[in-house]
Amino acid sequence: MISLDMKANTPIYEQIIEQIKFHVLKGHLKPGDPIPSVRKMALELNITPGTVAKSYQELERQHIIETIRGKGTFIASKIELNPDEAKVMECKKILRSTILELKVMGITCEQIVDMVQELYKEMSVC
Repeated sequence: MISLDMKANTPIYEQIIEQIKFHVLKGHLKPGDPIPSVRKMALELNITPGTVAKSYQELERQHIIETIRGKGTFIASKIELNPDEAKVMECKKILRSTILELKVMGITCEQIVDMVQELYKEMSVC
């Protein structure tokens, strides 16, 4: 379910977060579905348990997953899609930099908008 790119600039814990969110948005993971324990996930991905724990802590903070003591970790029964203003600002900064790079390469506004729409549709539930 999760594959890591060890050569990517994105930290491993962020790759885990992103992929779990993606699977939730696509409906592959539904509320109440179990996800592997920290240890099991670390073994499957051949990484340290601390990295997985960091991912899980952030996903819990964002109310994407919930841990029930003695039972395991699950996709949250009610996922709240509330924007985190700090995260929104961080994403805007990344978008600004990406748009600048695209403009320097000669990509038009319309092409950039088309790219964004295409990527947004990829994230939508089918």
